[in-house]
Amino acid sequence: MKIAIGNDHAAVEMKNLMMEYIAELGHTIDNYGTDTQDSCNYPEYGEAVACAVAQGRADCGILICGTGVGISIAANKVKGIRAAVCSDVTTARLVKEHNDANIIAFGARIVGIELAKDIVRAYLDASFLGGRHAERVKMISEIEMRRGQD
Repeated sequence: MKIAIGNDHAAVEMKNLMMEYIAELGHTIDNYGTDTQDSCNYPEYGEAVACAVAQGRADCGILICGTGVGISIAANKVKGIRAAVCSDVTTARLVKEHNDANIIAFGARIVGIELAKDIVRAYLDASFLGGRHAERVKMISEIEMRRGQD
């Protein structure tokens, strides 16, 4: 699987550790994040990863900032993106199974590296369940289409 990863200055160390872990799992990683701890703007990295996923250059994305919230909000502005903040394993699994989330985000200031690894693994191991969940994801896409015309 090809995974796009992005981060801001608050998450450089965690991003680097996550890239090693994801490679150990056998996945390919494209780094769209910053590699320095110089202050930067997380929306740029959220958008870059979201565009890679939306355009099919990556199968899914992982975003990391201080909390995971700001960078996921930016990603969700890109058409076709369903980015979800995950601070636990159950949420990471369910956002894929129920919401077909194509990006997960978490906070380097919120979760430790071992929990982050567990979150990523749960997300990557999960599959969209379809069924009644597919109808709900379709409804989300329809909202996006309607509101994009406003």
